[in-house]
Amino acid sequence: MDICIKRDGLTLRGDIIKPDTEKCPIAVIFHGFMSSRDADMFCCIADELVKNGIAAVKFDFDGHGESDGDFSDMNVYSEILDAAKIIEYVRGLDFVTDIYIVGHSQGAVVGGMIAGYYREAVKKLVMLAPAATLKDDAQNGTCFGVEYDIYNVPDKLRMTNVNGDNFDVGGLYFRIARTLPIYETTSMFKGETLIVHGTADEAVGVIGSERYDECMPNARLELIEGATHGFGDFAFARVIKMTIDFLK
Repeated sequence: MDICIKRDGLTLRGDIIKPDTEKCPIAVIFHGFMSSRDADMFCCIADELVKNGIAAVKFDFDGHGESDGDFSDMNVYSEILDAAKIIEYVRGLDFVTDIYIVGHSQGAVVGGMIAGYYREAVKKLVMLAPAATLKDDAQNGTCFGVEYDIYNVPDKLRMTNVNGDNFDVGGLYFRIARTLPIYETTSMFKGETLIVHGTADEAVGVIGSERYDECMPNARLELIEGATHGFGDFAFARVIKMTIDFLK
């Protein structure tokens, strides 16, 4: 089922799939930076969730995929506003028994912070390769290997994703990123948390996941030896199974 949700004049577009049951839990899936809800990882996770009796909602953040907005206006706070609208929407669905969050990369950072803000509403949290080091990178003037002057932040910075698509990141993204209360907010969530990170992650440092593990009392950190940021073919199925088993 396709869904459209309004947030400050923007239309966020997504979809819900659910098992053939009257009541069930639902997992809200947050995609990463320069990605979209239709990436293979999120489609596979959603399909496996439904097979195991859990509904899934996935959507495009502002400036991504089919949602409104310009990518250069996107930042972590704007995505938190998007995510809050989605959580409020899900809370109003009459078939939902429990709410879970599954996020990857920047989507895991947003998902973790939303779990902190909505700690009474979210039951479980899964963070896959969380990009918490985006704050460290912003303080050091780098983003996915592209460097910039932190004292003269550019209005836009051209980035390229793994598919070779170009994106212009706005300067406000970097100004906000360097002061984000990532761990302070996420650690307000006291529910069960699964953190999965590859030791060969070329985009995001494992140290961010280790910090989460230290500050979250009910977190379990799983490091996958040799796995990259997208986990790669050899680890992908394992990560999905870990996610499903944890949520079941």
